[in-house]
Amino acid sequence: MPLVDKLQALSRNLWWCWDADARALWQSIDDWRWARTNNNPVALLADTPASRFEELGANETFGRQLDAVWERFQEYRQTPGWCAEGAPGLRGKLVGYFSMEFGLHQALHLYSGGLGVLAGDHMKSASDLGIPMVGVSLLYHSGYFRQFMDEYRQVPAYPRADFDRLPIRRAQTNGSPLTIAIPYGAGAIEADVWLMDVGRNMLVLLDTDLDANPPEHRALTSQLYGGDQETRIAQEVLLGIGGVRALRALGLKPDVFHLNEGHCAFVTLQLIAEHLAAGGSKSTALAHVRSQCVFTTHTPVPAGHDRFHWELVDQALGPWRAHLGLKEGSLMDLGRVRRGDVDESMCMTVLALRSSQACNGVSKLHGEISRDMWKEMWPGAAAEDVPIGHITNGVHPTTWMAPQAQRMFDEHCPGWREAPWDPTIWAPAADIGDEVLWSLRADLRRELVSTIGRRTGRRLDPDALTIGFARRFATYKRGNLVFSDVERLEALLDQGAQLVFAGKAHPKDLPAQKVLADVVRMSDRRRFRHRVVFLEDYDIALGGLLTRGSDLWLNNPRRPREASGTSGQKVVLNGGLNLSILDGWWPEGFDGTNGFAIGDERHFDSVEAQDAFDLEALYTALETEVLPEWCARDVHGRPAAWLERVRRCILTCAPLFTSHRMVRDYALTMYAPACTEPGAP
Repeated sequence: MPLVDKLQALSRNLWWCWDADARALWQSIDDWRWARTNNNPVALLADTPASRFEELGANETFGRQLDAVWERFQEYRQTPGWCAEGAPGLRGKLVGYFSMEFGLHQALHLYSGGLGVLAGDHMKSASDLGIPMVGVSLLYHSGYFRQFMDEYRQVPAYPRADFDRLPIRRAQTNGSPLTIAIPYGAGAIEADVWLMDVGRNMLVLLDTDLDANPPEHRALTSQLYGGDQETRIAQEVLLGIGGVRALRALGLKPDVFHLNEGHCAFVTLQLIAEHLAAGGSKSTALAHVRSQCVFTTHTPVPAGHDRFHWELVDQALGPWRAHLGLKEGSLMDLGRVRRGDVDESMCMTVLALRSSQACNGVSKLHGEISRDMWKEMWPGAAAEDVPIGHITNGVHPTTWMAPQAQRMFDEHCPGWREAPWDPTIWAPAADIGDEVLWSLRADLRRELVSTIGRRTGRRLDPDALTIGFARRFATYKRGNLVFSDVERLEALLDQGAQLVFAGKAHPKDLPAQKVLADVVRMSDRRRFRHRVVFLEDYDIALGGLLTRGSDLWLNNPRRPREASGTSGQKVVLNGGLNLSILDGWWPEGFDGTNGFAIGDERHFDSVEAQDAFDLEALYTALETEVLPEWCARDVHGRPAAWLERVRRCILTCAPLFTSHRMVRDYALTMYAPACTEPGAP
C-alpha cells in the first residue's frame, strides 16, 4: 500500500490517539503542523504539501516507523482481545453505550469534562479488551466552549468544527447520506448519521443541522449543555429515541443498552415503542425493556438530576405517546418516584432506574449515597438493600500514561498493558529504584514547566514540588480553598513548592466563575507570579500534560459531592501522588502509605464549618507531611521516603483504577448477565 494511503487509513481510526508510537509518527511528519492542528492527523495530512510526502517516501527511518505502526494496527484489529476468553457470555453479543458526551481527543468537540472523558476511556478500553460495543451520542458543531481569560473574566468562544478535517464519515444508505426521523411534538426532527472508528469499535453520532429542520432543531447539535430546559429535553429525546433509531437504521441490534447517566433514559421509551410495534402487550413492555438495559448514575446531589415538568414532556412527547396508544400520564409516571402524583416532575434518573435491570454508582461511597438518595423508590427497604451497586471509575492507561512511564513499566511490570487489573503484574514495581523513579518525575515535571514557559512566559522552577489542580470549576470543588490564608500559603511555597491550575466554569454558573477569577487573580499577584500559574482553555491535552507533570495532585471537594473523580488516578500512572479529601475514589485508594489525606471523614452541616475544618487539615497536611517528606533528601539528593510512597501508590492503586478494570467489571457483572438473564418487572 502506498505511504499516503497507509497514513490516511491510520488517521481515520482513533486508535492512534492512545498509541504512543502512532502519535510520535504523526509528529515526525511536521511537528509544527502537528501542534497547529491540535494533534489531529486528518487535518495534518490535509495541510502537508506533496513535497513533504515525497521526502518521507525516501526516508528509510520513517518507512520503518510507519511499517511498525501499521503492522501493529492491523494486528490489533484482527486479534480478539480479552473478551473472547474472559467474558464468554458476550460472545456474539453487542453492547450499545449511550452518553451525552464522549471525551476521546481534544480535537473532537464532543465533551465538556469528567463524564465525557470517562465515556471516552470506556470506549477505548472496550476496544482494547475486545468487547463488542457501539457508542451513541450527538455530533456537536461547537460542543463545549473554548476558554479565554479577559483579565480575570472568563470569556467563552464557540468555534465551529470542520467535519471534513475530523476522523468521521457519513453513514450511507443506497449511496446517499443516512437520515432518520425522531418524533417530537406534532412533527419530527431529522438527523444525519455519522460514524467514527474507535479501535475495534464504532461511535454513532447524530447531527440535526439540516435544511429540513427549523432553526431551533438545527441548533440542537450546536452546543453541549447550552440552551434552556426545552433545548435539554429535545437533545435527550434526540439522543435516546434517535440513537436507538439510528442503530436500527444501521442494522445494529445491541443485546444490552448501557445508559451512561440519566441524559440517555429516553432510550427506554423507544424500546417500549418497539415492543408494542412488534405485538407485545403494554403489561409486559417494562419487563421487556428492563431485560435489555443497565444504568450508571454519576450524580450524588439530588439537584443535579434532570427533571422535566409535565407541560414540557407533553409538548415534546405527548403526540407520540398518543400514537403509541399509551394513556395520558403514563410516560410521566415512569419517571416519578410517586406514580400518579401530578405535582411531581419526570426525573430522568428515576426513568432509568425503573427501566433498567441493574444500576451502579461510580465509587463505593457514591453507591452508598445513591442507595440512600433513591430508597423511596423501594418503599420499606433499608438503604443498604436498595439495588444500586457500584463500579468505581478508572482511566485509560495508555491515553493518560506518559511514554516515559510506559517504557518504565514495560521494563519492570511486563503484562500491564494486557491485564492491568492483576496486582501480581504490578508487584515488581516494589523494586523500581529511586534513581529510575526520580528521573521519570524530573523529566515529566520539566516538560510541564517548559510548556508553561512557552504558553505564559512564567518561569516556574523545574525542580520544585509541583502541585496540580485541574478540573471543572464547580463551587463545591473549592478551587480557591488553598488561597484562604495567603501568609500561610506563601510560607509553604517558600519551602520549594509551586501550584499549577486549570479548569473551566460553566458560562451560566456565576459563583463558579467568581471562584475561577479568584484563582487567576491570586496567580497574578507579584509575590506568587512565578510560583502560581493558571493555564487557560482546559482540555484533554492540557489535562494530560498536568497529570503527567504534577508531583502532587490536589483535590479538595466538599465531601461527599465528588461521585468519583478520575484526574488523580491519572497521576498514579505517572509516578505522582495525591493529596485529597476522602471523597470519590480516594477512600478506596488511600491506605496511609500511598499518598496523603486532607482531614478525615467528618461531615459538618454548616458549609462554613466544613470549609474551615478542611482548610486547616489541608494546611496541616502540607506543613507537617507533604513538604517535610519532599524536602528530606538522601546523599544522592533524592527524597527517599517520598519515592517509597510513590512505589506504594503504584502497587496499591494501579491495579484498581484503570478503565480496563472498570470495563471488565461492567462486562462480567452487568453486560453478560443482561445478555443472558431476563429482567425483573
